[in-house]
Amino acid sequence: MKVKMISRNPDNYIRESNKEHHRTPRNYDPDLHPMETAREYVRALNATKLERVFAKPFVGNLSGHRDGVSCIGKHPKSLLTLASGSYDGEIRIWDLANRESLRSFVAHEGFVRGVCYSIDGQRLFTIGDDKLIKVWSSNAPDVDEDEQPINTILSRTIITGISHNRKQAIFATCGEVCSIWDENRNDPLKLLKWGVDTLHAVAFNPVETSILSCCASDRSVILYDQRESIPLRKIILSMKSNKLCWNPMEAFNFTVANEDCNLYTFDTRQLRNPLKIHFDHVSAVTDIDYSPTGKEFVSGSYDKTVRIYNTHYSHSRDVYHTKRMQHVVCIAWSLDNRYVYSGSDEMNIRIWKTKSSEKLGVIRPRERMNFNYQDAIKEKYAAHPQIKRIARHRQLPRHVLCNQKKMRTTKEKELRKEANVRKHSKPNSIPFVSEKRKTILKEEA
Repeated sequence: MKVKMISRNPDNYIRESNKEHHRTPRNYDPDLHPMETAREYVRALNATKLERVFAKPFVGNLSGHRDGVSCIGKHPKSLLTLASGSYDGEIRIWDLANRESLRSFVAHEGFVRGVCYSIDGQRLFTIGDDKLIKVWSSNAPDVDEDEQPINTILSRTIITGISHNRKQAIFATCGEVCSIWDENRNDPLKLLKWGVDTLHAVAFNPVETSILSCCASDRSVILYDQRESIPLRKIILSMKSNKLCWNPMEAFNFTVANEDCNLYTFDTRQLRNPLKIHFDHVSAVTDIDYSPTGKEFVSGSYDKTVRIYNTHYSHSRDVYHTKRMQHVVCIAWSLDNRYVYSGSDEMNIRIWKTKSSEKLGVIRPRERMNFNYQDAIKEKYAAHPQIKRIARHRQLPRHVLCNQKKMRTTKEKELRKEANVRKHSKPNSIPFVSEKRKTILKEEA
C-alpha cells in the first residue's frame, strides 16, 4: 500500500514579522495561465500611459547671467560644479546642489568662446574674443582678494574653441590654426593647418587622446593627430558643422551638429558615408554632447528645443522645450548620466532629467523592482501599435510642427522630382545616390 503525504515548509508561507506582506505562491507556466499575455499587455499599456503622465523633465534653472550663455564646462571630478561663460565676458561657477552661483568674475572683453577644466579639476581655462587664454584657480580667492588669473597667454590669432586632453597636461585651441599648448608654457607646442580660413570647434578624443578633430568654415571636418606634423583626413559636407563630439565608449565614432538641421555620426575608419543621420530638428543644430555610457547624446538647436537621441536611431527619443526658452546655444550631459544642462540666449541655464519620468530622491527596493518590471514589459510590447503610439507622442511648439511639415513637403517634392527624372531618362543613365552619400561632397587624405 502506497501512502502520499502532504508536506509544507512553513518558511514558504509564514511571515517573519507582522510588517511583511503575505507571501503568495505563483505559477509562471503559461499553459496554466492562458490569459497571461493579455494581462501583461494591459500592464504594459498602463505603464506606458503612466510614464507619459509623470513625464516632467524640467528640474530647475540657474539664473544670474546678465547676457546670453555662450558655453558650459563640466568639472571632471565633481558632479556639483559647473562653469559657464556668457556674451558679456562673465564667467560663473555654479553649485548645482543648491542651484546658486559660487563665484562670478569678468574674464574677457566680448564673448567667452570656450570654458574647460584641467584633468585634475584644479584649473579653469577660458578663451574669448580678445585673443587671450586665461587660466584660473578652481578655488575661490580669500575675502579681501580680487579674482585674478593664474596665467594669461596672448595668442597671435583669434581663438574660437578650446578642448583639454583627458590624460595629459595639454590643451588644444582653434581659430585660424589648430594649436597644441602645454599648461606650463606660453607658446604653442605645435601648429596644425590645412588651408582653411577659420576653425570654430575643436574636440579631443577621450579614449585615443592623441586624436583630435575640428570643424572648419569651409564646411569640412578635419582629423588631426598631435603626434604628426600634418593633418590626417578631411571630409567636406554639404553645409557647415557647428560642433563635434566623440563617443566616450567607442573611440572611432564621432557625431557632428550641422547647419542643415541634422546630426551625422561617422566612423573614422570609413568616412565616405555617415553611419547614421539623425533628424527631427527644424533649425541649425548648435551643440552636442554624449552621455558617459556612449549610448545616447543630447543636442541643442536654434529651433528652441533640446533633443535626446539614441546613437543607433535616426529619430529622437525625447524632446524638451519651454515657452520662455530661446535659441539653445550650449548643451552638456552630466557625468552621472542623470541630468542635462542647456544654456540659451535668454541668460538662463536649465537642468533637465535624462529620463523625463524618472523619480528623483530615495527609491525603496519594492519600488525599484516595480520600475524594473514595468521597463521589462514595456520593452517586450514596445512594437505593439497602441503602445508605440503612446510612447512616442510628444507635444511640440507650433513653429516646430509647421517647419516639420514644410521640410517634409520639400523632401517629398525632391524625391518625386528625382524619381520622375530617372523614370523618363534612358536606363542606367542617372545613377542612384543614397541619402547618406549626398551629404559628403569630398573626402581628402
